[in-house]
Amino acid sequence: MIVITAPTGNIGRSLLSRLLESGPAAGEELRVIVRDPARLPDAARGQVEVIVGSHGDAEVVDRAFEGADAVFWLVPPDASLTPQDAYLAFSGPAVRALAAHGVGHVVGVSALGRGTPLADRAGLVTTSLALDDLIAGSGVAYRALANPSFFENLLEEADSIREKGVFTDSVDADRKAPLVATADIAAVAADLLLDRSWTGTGSVPVVGPQDLSPNDLARIMTEQLGRPVRYERQPLDELYTTLVGYGLDEEFVQGIVDMKRAKDQGLDAGVARTPDTAARTGFEQWCARTLKPAVRS
Repeated sequence: MIVITAPTGNIGRSLLSRLLESGPAAGEELRVIVRDPARLPDAARGQVEVIVGSHGDAEVVDRAFEGADAVFWLVPPDASLTPQDAYLAFSGPAVRALAAHGVGHVVGVSALGRGTPLADRAGLVTTSLALDDLIAGSGVAYRALANPSFFENLLEEADSIREKGVFTDSVDADRKAPLVATADIAAVAADLLLDRSWTGTGSVPVVGPQDLSPNDLARIMTEQLGRPVRYERQPLDELYTTLVGYGLDEEFVQGIVDMKRAKDQGLDAGVARTPDTAARTGFEQWCARTLKPAVRS
């Protein structure tokens, strides 16, 4: 029995699709925790057990983890809360339920940066790494998928790219760093959940095939979209003011700013690519498959 949290998000949706294809042949039953079952894909209907509710709720995870052998854990952070509440307090009931039900294996979505000089001052990344430690402390075999920023973050810029030919971030225009497609994260998660021969705790970096700067992204988007696209750097103080103005929690916003600052200082740099860590999807491929339809819609 594999339990999947956040099955309607970018990573969870792709993971669920993969497990629906390969899980039954491996003798795996699937169970999902979801707030709104109507958002599940049609292929899942009748093929998975559905637990309705939030995976931050003690009663929900207690039911969901009964009889479970493995859990995919992803926290959809609530920006109206402090980072401590959004990540650690949210996950507390699940950590207790993992131990209570003797769940053997957990695969979680985390971030690059552990062991670097910036790890203790990287905002939301620092909190994510603390969550890894919390889960690992429950006694389960645990693998943290250590990810850089996602290609899919650019989908939030689709309107600006369409209307102005501009996308923004807070890092230096020439700062090269790894990026990754969420489908590749899901692929690694599926492999770990289906082959549970691993033990202990550890991190598994998942990075795209090459490091890219914002200027590199602009060049590739220009080529793939057939129109000029340029990068504009947003000052961190302006980012802070904008996000607080949207009503986000001030501590959470500070966590975003600290994370962005750490990434600009090289938090994600230096990951060695190996056959086990290098994801398949390149940015050109992702642009053609995902960004171009979004910009043209």
